[in-house]
Amino acid sequence: MVKYMATFQNYISKESLSGIILFCATVFAVLVANSSWGDAYYNLWHMPLGIALGDSTITMDLTHWIDDGLMSIFFLMVGLEIKRELVCGELSSVQKASFPVVAAIGGMLIPALIYVGLNTNNPLGFGIPMATDIAFALGILMLLGKRVNPAIKLFLVALAVVDDLGAVLVVAVVYTNEINSIYFLHAGLTYAILWIFNLAGVKKLGPYLILGIFLWVFIHSIGIHATIAGVLLAFVIPIHGKIDEKSFVANTQHSLKEFERTSNSKQTLSHDQIDALENIAYNYDNVQNPLVKLEHNLHNFSAFFIMPLFAFSNAGVLIDMSTISTHFMIVLGVVLGLLIGKPIGVVGFTYLAVKFKWVAKPSEISWSDIVAVGFLAGIGFTMSIFITHLAFEDESLIAAVKLGVFFASFIAAVIGVILIMISAKKRRA
Repeated sequence: MVKYMATFQNYISKESLSGIILFCATVFAVLVANSSWGDAYYNLWHMPLGIALGDSTITMDLTHWIDDGLMSIFFLMVGLEIKRELVCGELSSVQKASFPVVAAIGGMLIPALIYVGLNTNNPLGFGIPMATDIAFALGILMLLGKRVNPAIKLFLVALAVVDDLGAVLVVAVVYTNEINSIYFLHAGLTYAILWIFNLAGVKKLGPYLILGIFLWVFIHSIGIHATIAGVLLAFVIPIHGKIDEKSFVANTQHSLKEFERTSNSKQTLSHDQIDALENIAYNYDNVQNPLVKLEHNLHNFSAFFIMPLFAFSNAGVLIDMSTISTHFMIVLGVVLGLLIGKPIGVVGFTYLAVKFKWVAKPSEISWSDIVAVGFLAGIGFTMSIFITHLAFEDESLIAAVKLGVFFASFIAAVIGVILIMISAKKRRA
């Protein structure tokens, strides 16, 4: 338990710092887009770039390589986090998972219904207010320091993981172009081989990652959004190492004793000592959980490179209020979905579930804490912008929706912070 909490605290600190960097990248993108460098900014991201694989060529502009390519690594991270939470985290049992799952379902369903209710003629954007940006939300919590109830962070992470799973399903099912069925066989065969590796006990990450590249190519060719390849790959990554912890400890202690026994007065290591060190290295490599190892190795790259680059390439928008008036109902649906739908969904669904005794509210969290988390869940930002580009093609509409997402996320963050500070003051009293 102590080990898991240490991992969780490390995850929280990295996510919060990533949120701060995301905010800086966003502000910088908006400033550049509205400066004299605006044309150069837009031309850069629309620059075409192609890769040839034999007779096949994949050509996209730079923005799409970021959104479809690099974001696949981000979605691989999301898939790894979802699988870890389902197997050994806050979603690993019905008792643990029920409350945040109910909260997440409410937080996705009500915003979508609000949007569709206001845009019956253009419902495709319903996925935009469903999303929660975990990096921004945790960044805000970390800035508040010890005033935040630790249980709130745990609840928010669990809610966001379920929210991410919902977003993945929406992207896979709804935001898909024309299907090229001939590549289904290629993708299915590749994925079957990946599962054969898993069931055969292959623990090395190399074979999974190499086949994962082919899976991305085939899924992109099908017409399904290529980021789904990252999630599918995550689900086949093994979660157990070659040896268990007890064997690792026993083998390592034996190797350490051999290292100490064969020590000498010379400054160089003996052959026996080198063998002992190699045995320790071998055991270290085999005890590692492949899933957690990959998640750990990818996290910094995803949090501090991919996400800021995505924000900088996608958040640049001209501040033009006329675009909002032109697409007012769509923007209103997004704003009300994030700002009103999220807290109503999170609080309403959990309250009813507790009232009817379907789930139990964690004793460490008060209802005022849940209301605060509901507003923090309204910080859509990264995922909302990502889905905006999938839902719409009109540039003026995309710009208007982005402004709506920025506004709603900012107000939701302010309200969430105020409620958490009030709750912390009551707790201290």
